[in-house]
Amino acid sequence: MQDISFETFLFAFTLTLLAGFSTSIGAVLAFFSKSKNYTILSIGMGFSAGVMIYVSFMEILIKSKASFAELYSGQIMGELLTVVCFFAGIALSAFIDKVIPEDVNPHETKSNSELLELKPDMQSSLIKNSALKRTGIFTALAIGIHNFPEGFATFVSALESPSIGISIAFAIAIHNIPEGMAVSLPIYHATGNKKSAFWYATLSGFAEPVGALVGFFFLLPFMGDATLGITFGLVAGIMVYISFDELLPAARVYGSAHTTIAGITLGMFVMALSLIGFKLV
Repeated sequence: MQDISFETFLFAFTLTLLAGFSTSIGAVLAFFSKSKNYTILSIGMGFSAGVMIYVSFMEILIKSKASFAELYSGQIMGELLTVVCFFAGIALSAFIDKVIPEDVNPHETKSNSELLELKPDMQSSLIKNSALKRTGIFTALAIGIHNFPEGFATFVSALESPSIGISIAFAIAIHNIPEGMAVSLPIYHATGNKKSAFWYATLSGFAEPVGALVGFFFLLPFMGDATLGITFGLVAGIMVYISFDELLPAARVYGSAHTTIAGITLGMFVMALSLIGFKLV
């Protein structure tokens, strides 16, 4: 990891860009959100969670432990440090959720009634446009804060392992789509301006490549087995927290228990086959 080629850097950064700017896809979908069928969204959220959970436990944590094993001859110490970093990643994500108000926090699952209020054909006349626009802007800010460490996780993972980087980028891209909708919908229906709603949602995803670059240049001088072990442990914790705190509850709200478990199973299955495929290439 000490010698990183420009091609490797560009590949990792491109993945982070694509994952981050999938909020733009959500912004566009929000303009056509009159359909009340959320089954596909539910399966997609479950799929993303399945990918993240599987790759966290089957690949990322293993890489964290392997990195620590290069530093310590005793296996117990390496495993202990991996566990500490894993739960530190969960704690970091929980702390970010704690400091962001619940009403604008994209990781706070909405109830069915709250989700209905976001639909363009219901109750829009009862909500003041200024308050609705403010909700969208603060939601964009909250999503940006959450996306910062996610961008770093995607970028560093792709630098070390293209297969893991692609997997994480794909999963994050899926879960960023509804976040883009969460920003775009209130701003669009408050202002009637599609361009404004689109750019606010897009900017919320911009935090991912920014997080990648800031994290990379900050840690570059310290890159080694210890840094990789810590980073992969933290990444696994962040991914698992996102899955259980945001994706799975949201998948259940948008669909049913059956659509959620179908998405999880499909995500894990595809991820398992993908990891095997990458090793055969």
